[in-house]
Amino acid sequence: MIPLEDARQRVLSRCVRLAPTLVGVDDVYGLVLAAEVRSPENVPPFDNTAVDGYAVRSEDVVSAPIVLRVIGEIAAGAAPDVVVEAGTAVRIMTGAPLPEGCDAIVMVEDTERLKDGSEVKVVTAVSSGAGIRRAGSDITAGHELFSAGVEVTAAMTGVLSSCNVRTVSAHPRPKVAVLSTGDELVDDGGPLRIGQIRESNRMMLLRLVTEAGCTPVDYGIIRDDESTLEHALRDAASQCDAIVTSGGVSMGDYDVVKMVLSRIADMQWMQIAMKPAKPFAFGELSDGVRRVPIFGLPGNPVSSFVSFELIARPALRTMAGHPTTTAFRSYATVVVDSDVRRKVDGKVHFDRVFAYWHDDGRLHVRRGDDQASHQLSASARTNALLEVPDGEGLSAGASARALLFGPA
Repeated sequence: MIPLEDARQRVLSRCVRLAPTLVGVDDVYGLVLAAEVRSPENVPPFDNTAVDGYAVRSEDVVSAPIVLRVIGEIAAGAAPDVVVEAGTAVRIMTGAPLPEGCDAIVMVEDTERLKDGSEVKVVTAVSSGAGIRRAGSDITAGHELFSAGVEVTAAMTGVLSSCNVRTVSAHPRPKVAVLSTGDELVDDGGPLRIGQIRESNRMMLLRLVTEAGCTPVDYGIIRDDESTLEHALRDAASQCDAIVTSGGVSMGDYDVVKMVLSRIADMQWMQIAMKPAKPFAFGELSDGVRRVPIFGLPGNPVSSFVSFELIARPALRTMAGHPTTTAFRSYATVVVDSDVRRKVDGKVHFDRVFAYWHDDGRLHVRRGDDQASHQLSASARTNALLEVPDGEGLSAGASARALLFGPA
């Protein structure tokens, strides 16, 4: 058996970032920037008002309350066509450009309209600059907005649009082929015959690939036929950036998957010192131009889930351009609510647990009893993997590490 970190390093060392491309701002959400982005414009582009109110000269309202003559009105999007002079004011709406002569805005709440709006009574004095947003007060032209390696969020797309950034250099979203193998698998909704089981891994993995920020491509269930499997794998390598398979990597599995992959790809068959998900395969399949990574996950549902989370997910996110800080799930220090007993076996155990914030202000974990590698339903009720080092286990109240894959 090899340590988990060694297995990760073997995989990550052969999973390189996809080459960056120019992406329109409409499509960049969720991608990782490949180069810094600088603003071509000031934001705001001109001096404007931050509130609805009246544009005035601050020196005219020092002795408020005072009555001023209203000489015009400016709406957002309109160009000012009046000049504020001594004793006058201009009605102005939020976001509208400032008229010449004014140096402050009085909020409408601090005024009273007189004579059908031809005059206004200012009841509160304001200082110069009040209620005004200066050009470039948010962003100045040439300012670095975002650095390389950052995943573009919804708010970031708004910033890019506000600065008139139309395209950015970003790493594309990896296309990931997902397939399950085995004559026993069915997903047609019909009654099961003896020996058949419902296919579930592929459905789960397609969604995990999406959660990882990649684009899944469903290759369905592939029967235990060498020619069919080879054709599917070669087609996937020509169409996708990575391949995720489920089943056929354990020591005792029927060897169609191993025979085909060993023949057509450069594979490593690993036994990793962890439980569940000890068997794992990784390799590369050439399409004549590229070497496409293949992640061979075990067939047991929980093992498939755990090996994806711990190894395949960070590798795929690395291909998508993520630095190490965001390629991996976050670990947290947690308090174990009850005893977690195990036997010495040379492996690190990853137990499915539910993490929650306790009244003591610390993150606690509650372990379920259903930890067998076929009991996927327990995973659906948890949000973390508790790391249990080799030994006798953990006692209630002990501090430990947990990998969070859902909100606590």
